[in-house]
Amino acid sequence: MTRFALTLEFDGGPFFGLQRQGHGPSVQESVERAVLEVTGETVTMHSAGRTDSGVHALGMVSHVDIAKEIAPFRLMEALNAKLRPDPIAVLACETRPEEWHARFACIGRRYQYRIRNRRAPLTLERGRAWHVTRPLDAEAMHRAAQLLVGRHDFTTFRSVHCQARDPVKTLDRLAVERAGDLVTIEAEARSFLHHQVRSMVGTLALVGHGQWSEEQVAEALEARDRGALGLNAPPEGLYFVEARYPPRNGEGDRA
Repeated sequence: MTRFALTLEFDGGPFFGLQRQGHGPSVQESVERAVLEVTGETVTMHSAGRTDSGVHALGMVSHVDIAKEIAPFRLMEALNAKLRPDPIAVLACETRPEEWHARFACIGRRYQYRIRNRRAPLTLERGRAWHVTRPLDAEAMHRAAQLLVGRHDFTTFRSVHCQARDPVKTLDRLAVERAGDLVTIEAEARSFLHHQVRSMVGTLALVGHGQWSEEQVAEALEARDRGALGLNAPPEGLYFVEARYPPRNGEGDRA
């Protein structure tokens, strides 16, 4: 068996999430089906992260184990051909040792959330950004975001359906920037709770509207209560950007 690391880009709009679902299409199901068509083998895909329905990826890292002898480039080309017309692309394909695991070897994950802050409706980015018509103060949002950086109990910012055993996480970076009418929020951590990024973004949007103060964000965090959450941002603005791994023989630490 050869372990292949796949870097995936996908539009999450048509899917019920990354993981295989019993009630609708998933990215995992599409990729596993493509591998079956290329190799004749039934595989299980493992990924660095999980995404909900409507969430996108620019660089999701996954792996599959294949017995058939096939070069990484040929596998990538064949999978991309079989994945059409699903909005999924294999950007890179490399072999990895059998002890390497896309999820458990990952030491850092980066998400980006995109907000289009304008009155005019979205056209090209419909379903790919959160459309917020009221003005947002991105500087105030960034200041409030720094209260969430560090090691905290993020119970307030986790879904009631989150399966993580421990709500304590270390948030390495949470930055808000504006470029014209585009407001981006970047979040980096070793791992995240279910809905954590969307919950933080929704709360920061309340700060941007002047509805919440920085003190209220701190109070919500300290409450450790989902009921104290201000707002959960919609899924269409969220992107899984990057997974980081320990360096390999002096090489970079990205897949």
